[in-house]
Amino acid sequence: MTGLPIEGAVALVTGGNRGLGRAFTRALLDRGARTVYAGARDPGTVTEPGVVPVRLDITDPAQVAAAAAKLGDVTLLINNAGISRTSGLVTEPDARAARAEMETNFFGTLEMSRAFAPVLARNGGGALVNVLSVLSWVVLPQAASYSVSKAAAWSLTNGVRQELREQKTLVVGVHAAFIDTDMAARVTQSKISPEEVAAQTLDAVERGREEVLTDAFTREVKAGLSAPL
Repeated sequence: MTGLPIEGAVALVTGGNRGLGRAFTRALLDRGARTVYAGARDPGTVTEPGVVPVRLDITDPAQVAAAAAKLGDVTLLINNAGISRTSGLVTEPDARAARAEMETNFFGTLEMSRAFAPVLARNGGGALVNVLSVLSWVVLPQAASYSVSKAAAWSLTNGVRQELREQKTLVVGVHAAFIDTDMAARVTQSKISPEEVAAQTLDAVERGREEVLTDAFTREVKAGLSAPL
């Protein structure tokens, strides 16, 4: 698949107000993107200079549709918004955490992909990036429901890639272990910086690579998927 130059691109980053999303907006501007939109539930929390705030709750189909109608110049969509409720599965008193994670991490990403696929097509194909996780492939007991949602998002990414290949949209899946953001604040293991994840991802977009394995642990897990359970 042909890569997309970041210089001159028009990008939308969901969850672009903090953490990895904010790192994406900075990296895009540094590489010469023409316009960088940052989607957030509260656009007032988007404070990065040069970034255009957009009110966007990806779990609200009306807001997603409104964003797609308004941002008709987007050539690069980065589906970064996600949540983790640190929840198990059958050991929890109810399934509310799992439902919330699926609504954001799977259905929200699906709604964004559906809404912006025609926009990308009209603009020559462009690129769509989904931020996934090493937990797409393995389960931690304390984050089991999150793992389920990311596994679903991985399958979604693979399906969207096939459906959008004809319109020449590059679809990139980004897998990482622990990223040094608020979501992993309580994690004591080694973490990769959000700036490094953003840099590797944008390199992949420019080079036409469809998968990013950002760190050694993630690469080990992917390589070991055929091992016994």
